[in-house]
Amino acid sequence: MEIIAEGLAFPEGPVVMADGSIIVVEIMAGRVTRCWNGRTEVICETGGGPNGAAIGPDGALWVCNNGGMAHLGERGPGRIERNDLATGRCERVHESCDGAALHGPNDLVFDSTGRLWFTDLGSGHEDVKMVGGLYTVSSDGGTVTAVNRRSISYNGIGLSPDQRSVYVADTYQARVYRYDNRAEAQQPEWVATGIGPVGFDSLAVTEAGNICVAMVMGGGGVATVTPQGAVTQLSIPDDPYVTNIAFGGADMRDAYITLSGTGRLARMRWDEPGLKLAFNG
Repeated sequence: MEIIAEGLAFPEGPVVMADGSIIVVEIMAGRVTRCWNGRTEVICETGGGPNGAAIGPDGALWVCNNGGMAHLGERGPGRIERNDLATGRCERVHESCDGAALHGPNDLVFDSTGRLWFTDLGSGHEDVKMVGGLYTVSSDGGTVTAVNRRSISYNGIGLSPDQRSVYVADTYQARVYRYDNRAEAQQPEWVATGIGPVGFDSLAVTEAGNICVAMVMGGGGVATVTPQGAVTQLSIPDDPYVTNIAFGGADMRDAYITLSGTGRLARMRWDEPGLKLAFNG
C-alpha cells in the first residue's frame, strides 16, 4: 500500500481524475482538496460536512454535504452541491424533496443519462435519530424523487455494469441492498451482510459487477460482495475507518482508499479492474 497524501481532515469521496490527481473531500475541514502524489491543494471551501463526490455530465464536481457535525458545533442543512473546479465556486442545488428537508446526504453516482442517485444517511442529535433514504434526481436536474424514505443508515452507492441495478450499503446493518434503476418508490432486495462486527461505508463496483465496500467500526478493510451475495473481506489494520474505495489507472486496477481515521489517502493494486464511471473514467 502506497500513501498518496496524509494530514487530511477525515478524507472521503475520492474521485480519480484523468490528469492523475485524486480529488477528496475533507469532512472535518469543510473543503474539497486535490492530491498530487505527496502534495495537496484546496479546490474550494464548502463548509458543513462534504461527503461523497462525483464528476457530473457538466464536468463539475457534485458533492453530498451532510451539513456538518452537531457535536462540533456546526450543523446546517443537508444538501447536494455543485462545485466548479476551475473557479472553486460552490453552489447549493438541492436541499429538499417534496418539501421535506434532506438530513444527511452521504454519497452519489451518475448514470450514463446524467441521472443522479444519492443516499441520505440521516442525522442524529441528543437522543433523536432522523432516518435517511435513497433519492434520485432527473437528468435535467429539476426533479428530486424519493425511492425510499425509511432507511436506517444508507451510505455508499453504485451502479451495476448494465446500470439496471442500484446498490446501496447500510452502515449500521453492514448490509448491501439492490434497487431497480427506476425513479419511483420501491422496496430493496437484500444482497449480503458483512462478516463479523463491522459497518459498511462507501462502495465501488468492479468491471465484473462485484461490489467493493469499505468497512468501518469493527475493523477497517474492504468487503467484496458478488451480485449473488458471496462475501470476502480484506483487512486493512492500519486504520479502523476505511471509508471509501475508487478505481483508476490505465487498467482500472489502481484502488484509491481513504484511511479516514489517520487522515490518509492510499493506493494499492486490486485483483480485478474497477468499473469506469460515466463522466470521469
